[in-house]
Amino acid sequence: MSDTDVDQLAINTIRLLAADAVQKANSGHPGTPMGAAPTAYTLWQRYMRYDPAAPDWMNRDRFVLSVGHASLLLYSLLHLAGVRDKDGPAVTLDDLKNFRQAGSRCPGHPEYRITPGVEATTGPLGQGLANSVGIAMAAKYLGATYNRPDFTLFDYNVYALCGDGDMMEGISSEAASLAAHLELSNLCWIYDSNRVTIEGHTDIAFSEDVAARFLAYGWNVTTVADANDLTLLDRAYQFFLKNTGRPTLILVHSTIGYGAPHLQGSPKAHGEPLGKEEVKLAKEFFGFPPDKDFVIPEAVPKYFAEGIGARGATARAKWEELLTRYRAEYPELGAQVDAIHAGTLPEGWEAALPEFPADAKGLATRESSGKVLNALAQRIPWLIGGAADLSPSTKTNLTFEGAGSFEVPGPVGDYHGRNCHFGIREHAMVAAVNGMALSGLRAYGAGFLVFTDYARGAIRLSSIMELPVIHVWTHDSIGVGEDGPTHQPVEQILSLRAIPGMVVIRPADANEMSEAWRVALTLKNRPVAMICSRQPLPTVDRSKFGAAALLAKGAYVLADAENGKPSVILIGTGSEVALCMKAREKLLCENIAVRVVSMPSWELFDEQDSVYQDSVLPPGVDARISVEAGSPIGWDRYVGRKGVVIAMHSFGLSAPITVVAEHFGFTVEKVVAAAKQTMQGQGDVK
Repeated sequence: MSDTDVDQLAINTIRLLAADAVQKANSGHPGTPMGAAPTAYTLWQRYMRYDPAAPDWMNRDRFVLSVGHASLLLYSLLHLAGVRDKDGPAVTLDDLKNFRQAGSRCPGHPEYRITPGVEATTGPLGQGLANSVGIAMAAKYLGATYNRPDFTLFDYNVYALCGDGDMMEGISSEAASLAAHLELSNLCWIYDSNRVTIEGHTDIAFSEDVAARFLAYGWNVTTVADANDLTLLDRAYQFFLKNTGRPTLILVHSTIGYGAPHLQGSPKAHGEPLGKEEVKLAKEFFGFPPDKDFVIPEAVPKYFAEGIGARGATARAKWEELLTRYRAEYPELGAQVDAIHAGTLPEGWEAALPEFPADAKGLATRESSGKVLNALAQRIPWLIGGAADLSPSTKTNLTFEGAGSFEVPGPVGDYHGRNCHFGIREHAMVAAVNGMALSGLRAYGAGFLVFTDYARGAIRLSSIMELPVIHVWTHDSIGVGEDGPTHQPVEQILSLRAIPGMVVIRPADANEMSEAWRVALTLKNRPVAMICSRQPLPTVDRSKFGAAALLAKGAYVLADAENGKPSVILIGTGSEVALCMKAREKLLCENIAVRVVSMPSWELFDEQDSVYQDSVLPPGVDARISVEAGSPIGWDRYVGRKGVVIAMHSFGLSAPITVVAEHFGFTVEKVVAAAKQTMQGQGDVK
């Protein structure tokens, strides 16, 4: 059998594995895997630098399946190429047979951490493309930082396969614009254009010239007229590898459901099984036995082993030998590379955490966050990130000598720079930061809290993927003042708390902020949302009040009643903790025993044992007030049925901060009155 014959046999095997798996599951998307099989096969078998025996090799080429509903395309490749981790095959034949079933490594859409070889979780369209930009940025940063003459440790390419739906999503446009600006020459998007979506053919809603759009961005663009022409695919991939200075778009015209005689080219091949009879006819068309399912000819996995398998094993062995010599020549840098791969941090990094003296005037927590970030980034070279055009406001700019800007090498910066300028692209920023985290960097992104709405899809995915991303969100409440309701977040903190796995921290002062960064960097598989104030907050005198290190427990007693037996408990977060402390002084003047609890993180507090929780919020004390300039939803868990929730019940107001606070009742008088009300048994959650 000639190589050409085996190529075609392998492609058809991929197609029919997809058709069989969807048919058996009675659910899924067979059409795109059948149409795009030649495109993905040619890339994997002939061009990808990837060792199936080591899917986490640091200098491997990355393949991101942005068109996530075509997951069987990837699963079939992982199985046929023999991708495996320490526990065995990434995808077994039984996994394919149990597609979309509990316990299978083949869920409906690719899931990072579930299936070895899956580089990113890609369900919502466009996310994988934006992830790929972050992965390509990470590659450029790693190369610029760690490569040395005769030691090219990092030069991997990033391929992302996408479809018509990806091209319609706004996040893709944001990401494409950023990639062009950064001249990410190691990035290749492969656009499988089959011109079909769920509602029908794309011409009902999509008629733009995509190639012209990408040329306008500044991409290299080439077109493959027929996905079944492997010669044209070869030329396209070679075009990418030969071109420098720009990212590349390969536009491939394909036929959805290719080989299914009655359904190919039809929207009916997109999101539902082909039907048993149609699958049989497709098998006859490709020369496979029509009454046998999940057929894998012996020559196919053998051919993969001789192609991508042998090529990848040789490349990885050479790289590992290079890394061994690199460690000997550059031991400090070698240790950093090993730490990035292991997901650890440099020894002694916590010594860089600053302590802030007591100060009645204090600092905005966005200011103290910036000071902490700058101190830590000097100790952790792979702590990198930026803002959506807001670093002067979010205080996330790294200002120490050598920090620089991540830009095309030139007068403005270079790829060694640590300050990423994402532009006004919140959604693409967070998705790119996810991609950087997928590459081992400790990455952060920043913006105004109210604009998390724009980035919600990517924020959610950082938690689904269990990535240790640090989200820095500032201008956290009605304290924004004059900017008014459009810029005053009310429900956004609650929406972040609603994301499973997300740790939301709203520090009350500079030292809590320092501890928040300690917690964030200690976590290895959870994202953290830092919620920072615009306005100055008093720095608490820790010699008189609770230690800021207790932030790690989510909530703690900041100021207690003299005998440790409070009559009323005031619970605050962020800027409202200072308000609670002022109310405490008023109540003490009336001989009322008050405890003030700082509760920067619901999630961390809920993870403590009941003994600790009861020590902070004694069950016998019903008189409790929570104070937070955000949504009231959820606070009843902590104040109980007899408590009072002081919160926002509407959008904000454009006025100076003091006027806004007075208007919405965030005053000492309101808190004191609520305390007395609850002590008299008249409390009500509202």
